[in-house]
Amino acid sequence: MSKPLLLVAAAALIDADGRVLVTRRPAGKAHAGKWEFPGGKVEANETPEQAVNRELREELGLEPCERCLQPFSFTSYAYDDFHLFMPLYLCRQWDGFAQPKEGQGIKWLYPNQITELDLVEADIELAQELADRLPSGRRFAV
Repeated sequence: MSKPLLLVAAAALIDADGRVLVTRRPAGKAHAGKWEFPGGKVEANETPEQAVNRELREELGLEPCERCLQPFSFTSYAYDDFHLFMPLYLCRQWDGFAQPKEGQGIKWLYPNQITELDLVEADIELAQELADRLPSGRRFAV
């Protein structure tokens, strides 16, 4: 039996120290208490990049640089009642400071620390890919 396809888009915001922002789903939402990359559903007549920008504004009060979104990877995950397809973008430039606006928790972690969190199922492989492909830990100039 075919399941509905849900297109969402997410971002791995990377700060100057190489840490990535993750958010914790608030009580009352599906997967409450689990961690994820910020983002959300792609609306009708919206590109994934536009959806990421809109969601970062709505959820965190950030103004990302849309041209600065770098496609990184994607996940295709079958939940019980729908199939999720989610591109993940890297973003290293934005205006503002992350402020949780929807009751979610936030953390800045190095890529190798994210895999230790209780993540939503669709984000587990993406977190591992970040840990495998991005440097972890503070980098000092020599």
